[in-house]
Amino acid sequence: MARRVVLAMSGGVDSSVAAFLLKEQGYDVIGLFMRTGAHAEDAERRARTCCSATDAVDARNVADRLDIPFYALDFEPDFARIMDQFADEYAAGRTPNPCVMCNIWLKFGKLWSYGKQVGADFVATGHYARVGLAPDGSHRVARALDRSKDQSYVLFGLRRELLPHVLFPVGGFPKAEIRAIARTQGLPVHDKPDSQEICFVPSDDYLAFVRARRPELDTAGAIVDEDGKVLGRHSGIEAFTIGQRRGLGVTVGQPRYVVQIEPHSKTVTVGPRASLDKSGLEASRFNWQGPTPDGPTRCLAQIRAQHQAVPATVEPLADGRAVVLFDTPVPAVTPGQVVTVYEGEMVLGGGWIDAPLDAPEPTPSASASGSA
Repeated sequence: MARRVVLAMSGGVDSSVAAFLLKEQGYDVIGLFMRTGAHAEDAERRARTCCSATDAVDARNVADRLDIPFYALDFEPDFARIMDQFADEYAAGRTPNPCVMCNIWLKFGKLWSYGKQVGADFVATGHYARVGLAPDGSHRVARALDRSKDQSYVLFGLRRELLPHVLFPVGGFPKAEIRAIARTQGLPVHDKPDSQEICFVPSDDYLAFVRARRPELDTAGAIVDEDGKVLGRHSGIEAFTIGQRRGLGVTVGQPRYVVQIEPHSKTVTVGPRASLDKSGLEASRFNWQGPTPDGPTRCLAQIRAQHQAVPATVEPLADGRAVVLFDTPVPAVTPGQVVTVYEGEMVLGGGWIDAPLDAPEPTPSASASGSA
């Protein structure tokens, strides 16, 4: 009997080719579309997102072309949690990553629960990542063959016990080859653009979304420099993120960046580029895909989707927390985002950034102190 797999089909080229590859490999494939209730107002914006009504039609057409069963599941109530969390994080002065929450709660949570109900052995998506076997015998998420498309960073939250049941069919292919397969197989989405924006913010206007979701919000306050001098006023901390340079609403003659957002006082602190450099971070809700280390462990740490992972040391703490120390200071460590730590190509674990750690002050050299 063929092994059964439930596949998250978004209507894009990656999950569509994943369906083809799985069927070619002999799996009994069931295509699942997540109906989230999120939508865009016009065709141009729909083309930049996923999970719209148009995407559902595209996914069904691909399933028909491949002759696989297809179902659209209503995840609107669950997805509302993700939208609420997104708004609440911005209101708290943090910068959220809703795609990570979608992976944890829905794609590898609710979809897998459904899969077990229909006797599935695996759950699959069109993510550019792989699952590998580590030397310690644990299954881990690993980087994709096409490093320019690698999405392993957002998959740190997959539970250890789930990983033996996860498939990433496109992770071993370059993106260009995936599109070529789609064309060769006559899949109707072969030339569909990749989604580029958060599906429930198709206009890319996060501020408008947060304020519409939380109309009672009042987080207006002061913009200050690092000495506490008031430089101006702002209409809400939800309009800012760490490292932001444009749209600050103040002019001081030199480039200034958001270096701190203090939700209790509603204060936004700006400073020079050098003030963004941090020596490390503290993270919570840390998920270890392999055995939890006994102490400080060397790793590569990545703090943004487009960030080049850097040499670092990670140390587990109590209550699911961890501290990550970079070998060299890294700019714009942003609370609310995630840190994923790697052992080579494989994910060791990851968690949610709570706070950056300041780089230590340089120690004066002996010659400098002796010349005073």
